[in-house]
Order: sequence, then C-alpha cells, then structure tokens
Amino acid sequence: MVDKQNEAVVLLNMGGPNNLFEVELFLKNMFNDPLILTIKSPFMRKMVANMIANSRLESAKSNYKHIGSKSPLVELTFKLTKQLQALDSTRFYTYAMRYTPPFSDSVAMELKNKNINKITLFSMYPQYSNTTTLSSVRDFLRALKELDYNPEIKIVENYPTDSGFIESCIEKIKETNKNFGDFILFLSAHSIPKRMIDLGDPYKNEIEQSAKALKEALEFQNIYFKKIIITYQSKIGPVKWLEPSTADMIKKYKDSNIMIYPLAFSIDNSETDYELEIENRHLAQNLGIKEYVVCKCPNYSTTFAKAIINLINSTKKDIKDAKI
Repeated sequence: MVDKQNEAVVLLNMGGPNNLFEVELFLKNMFNDPLILTIKSPFMRKMVANMIANSRLESAKSNYKHIGSKSPLVELTFKLTKQLQALDSTRFYTYAMRYTPPFSDSVAMELKNKNINKITLFSMYPQYSNTTTLSSVRDFLRALKELDYNPEIKIVENYPTDSGFIESCIEKIKETNKNFGDFILFLSAHSIPKRMIDLGDPYKNEIEQSAKALKEALEFQNIYFKKIIITYQSKIGPVKWLEPSTADMIKKYKDSNIMIYPLAFSIDNSETDYELEIENRHLAQNLGIKEYVVCKCPNYSTTFAKAIINLINSTKKDIKDAKI
C-alpha cells in the first residue's frame, strides 16, 4: 500500500434513485440534460423536462417499488470500487453519477481536498454515445472548472471490443448454466433516437462492434446459440428510435427459448432489473415462451474489475484527445 495516493479513478455513470424520493430528481435532471433533450433554450428545456418528468413520475415510482424502491446501480458501483481498490492500491477509486448523488461537484471537491493531481475518468458505458459518455465527462469537467481545480486528466471513454470486457460478458452468460444451443441470444442495448445516429453519434456502430466481438469470442469457446441478434430497449416518446425493439423481438420469437444479455449496460439498473427481468418476462410468459433467461451485467466481478484496471493502465488518451 502506498503511503499517499496522488492518482484517482472516477467511474462515471448516469446514476439512479437511491430511494423513492429521488425518482423525481432523477427524471428531472435526466430530461433537463441538453444532450438528452436537445432544446437550445435552457428555460424551455427545463419546462419541458419538468412536464415529461411529472407525467412519468408515478409509473416510474411504481416500477422502482418492484425492485426494492431504489435503483441497484449506485450500490453495485460502490462494490465495484471496493473490488478495484482491493486489486489496485496505487490509486484511489471512486464514482460520480450524472443525475443522482453522488454528483460530480462533491466528488471533485473530495479529490481536490485529497490533493489528487492525476484523475482518470472511466466511462461505465462500454459503447460511446453523446447522450451518455459525453454528457458525464462534460459534467465532471464543469465541476473541476468551477472549483478552479486542474489535475492531469486522462479518459477511458469506450471499450466496445476490449477482450477483458467481452470476457466479463461471457462469464455472466455462462453463469446461467443453460444449454445455449436451445436458445436465441438477444443482445439488448438501450435505444437512442435514430436522429442522433444520423447526426454522427457512434453508438450504433459500437454496439455492432461489441456484438461481433462477443459472437466471435463465444465461438472461440465453442459456445453456440441458435441465433444471436441485436435488440434495443427503453424507447420513450413518439420519435423514431433504434430498432428492432427487444419487446417486439420477444413477440417475433415466441416459439423459441430466449436468453437476454444487456450488452450496453455494465452495471445492473432499472432497465435490467425491472424492464428486462420483470416487465419483459411477464410478456414472455403471456406468450407461452418456455424459457426466458436474463443474464446479469458484469457489475463488480473480478473479471470486469481486472479489465477496468488493464484499460486504465493501457490508455494514453488525455482529455485533449477525447470526443469533448
């Protein structure tokens, strides 16, 4: 153990309500993000964000009640930092959330008080998107600027085909202990509006890169499914989003056994624990699907933690080279 750590790693994610009282805060902060709701006027964006949040508040609270009245994301991220700290004592590991505590402001203040002079920002989104990665990185840089705090900054902003990340996915697929040849594997990713892809967001391309890398790695280990398909979940609003939707594909393949791996999520959250595990399971049962299996995210597995450390050790990308 070093006597004094001068380097920190901050895991960046969107966060999730730590209790039912934070659901409103989470929704309003998320929809008021200019990279989520692209209304130029801050006043109009906030007004529309509040309207959307208020319209979804009660249904969102109801969903969270089914998974313990909170998101599992923050607690699982805390466990991941403890796993990372146990594997690597040379750095200080912490995390900052975009829409719920702990916010970037408080985390940046803590690091400044610790006299940390090197920070690696690590995106918990394996595939880059302006709506997620860019939003979180910009928010942390804003917090540093407001504190007049200027540490050396590096960033791991994506890792769609990293072998360690892919292996952590396969590990969770294997943990289901199923005869994979009896299943169609859905690689379910959070959808985003198609308009954002048309404007140059690389997210869809990186999802496809991850899917290709995962399929090849599975085959290398002699793991074969009936079929592997990319699906997209969590669409909201009337605009065109990335397709096909996970729910629509469940309906299409109602005569098959279905296994779902949440490809775009590194940490379990309401989209995995409620939407996939409860809501879509109910759909599958109503359709008479014999077996419907949802894999866990890498979360705080040793394999994933080691992959994070390897990515940090190998990155040479400083903030000037990132997509900011």
